[in-house]
Amino acid sequence: MNKKTVDVSHQIKQMAQSSDFLFFENKSGINPYYSICYYKPLIDPMTLHEKILFFLNVEGSLSLEDLFAVLPLTEKQVTSDWTEIEDGLLRGYVAIQFEEHTNQTLIVCAAEKVGRSVQPPEIEFSVVGPKEAFVESLEVNLNLLRKRLPIPNLRTKEMIVGNLTKSKTVICYLEGFTNEAYVNTAIERIEAIDFDFVLDTTMLSEMIEDDFKSIFPQSLETERPDRIASALTLGQFAIIMDGSPHALMGPVSLGWFFVAYEDYYLPWHVASFFRLLRFCAVCFSIIASAVYVAITTYHYEAISNPLLSTLISSRANIPFPPFIEALVMELTIELLREAGARLPSKIGQTIGIVGGIVIGTAAVQASLTSNVLLMIIGLSALASFTTPTFRMSTTIRVLRYPFIFAAEWLGFLGIFIVAAFLLIHLLRLKTMGMPYLVPFFPFRGADLRDSLVRFPYSNYPKTPSYLRTQRTARKNTVVDEE
Repeated sequence: MNKKTVDVSHQIKQMAQSSDFLFFENKSGINPYYSICYYKPLIDPMTLHEKILFFLNVEGSLSLEDLFAVLPLTEKQVTSDWTEIEDGLLRGYVAIQFEEHTNQTLIVCAAEKVGRSVQPPEIEFSVVGPKEAFVESLEVNLNLLRKRLPIPNLRTKEMIVGNLTKSKTVICYLEGFTNEAYVNTAIERIEAIDFDFVLDTTMLSEMIEDDFKSIFPQSLETERPDRIASALTLGQFAIIMDGSPHALMGPVSLGWFFVAYEDYYLPWHVASFFRLLRFCAVCFSIIASAVYVAITTYHYEAISNPLLSTLISSRANIPFPPFIEALVMELTIELLREAGARLPSKIGQTIGIVGGIVIGTAAVQASLTSNVLLMIIGLSALASFTTPTFRMSTTIRVLRYPFIFAAEWLGFLGIFIVAAFLLIHLLRLKTMGMPYLVPFFPFRGADLRDSLVRFPYSNYPKTPSYLRTQRTARKNTVVDEE
């Protein structure tokens, strides 16, 4: 619409057809004419009455410019552009006019801040370290971030995504540290989004990934401000969205998804042990059931005689082949997990524990599954929970099924074929143009200090080379104000 021909007063009266839109005109004659309008659910009543109406109803006549000068609020603007007025009203602004047929309008922010207070992390909980997590408020999240990085180099760029939701999205980076190519790539992809609603960073991440067909996440979601602050100092960027309690960080390689940030608050010996344990648990979770199917179907010679006799006795009365047995138990575990996640927390915990015990015991006693497989499935489920990030844990849960089908098809050979295809996919995958398997491919020996193990902080003189930061030194550096 051409802003020169739009009648603002008429447009406001059209909006008044909504029952939650308040439009008031003062035509008493005692005070000069004025009109005021706003969406009632978006307004803070105290701000409206004490900081706007109080000055609007003072004796004497005020011009729009005079009122603009005396209002004790910072977010205000005099405009005749209907697009700006409409956007302000939809975001908790109050619109004031002093003449009945004019486009000149004062818009003042009186938005009510509704949301959670800062709470401890729920998904990435840690025993040691900070106990603050992001919330759904963009301003609060930026406050948590700037509190940890009180330097002028921290830059933010605000964008709007979603044709209907118009969600505020901010990309954060350290100027002079972060590779500008990564930041510009992220900005271009966000600005190119053409979709009606984008409500959370989890939706945004899929829209800006290099390969949306891949099952592997290509940006890391976190609820921890300390993790985002650390990523920025390494030369990565972060994306924060209003209404989302998680921030995105990138670019990230595969290894980042298996690093719990609590590792950096523990002694490096302990942290390295748990990190290695985590990697081994993930590998076990993916292939354990498939190896069971392959051995019991094709490769009995791969196990020793004492263990073989135990395995044969456990399967003596099982009417199903190993493939069906393993598939049914895997799906049962997934059903229990989904049921526990969708029910209220206390009921969900009871369903998960009691359901697992009852169903497992009944299945063994009814000779529907072997106790060996039941133990393997249980250990695989426990191992999958060691993954610190939720999206990667769901990926691992799904990856087990191709391996099980391949093991039924060709035994160990099938497992190796699926593993080869998986490796080829990971070798070709990129995130913001950066290889997904660095520092292992391309090989970066110096960056292995913080991959499978965590070295002491004295062994980190530079930022990871694969991030190609503008500033590489991590010691004896001073950030100068520009």
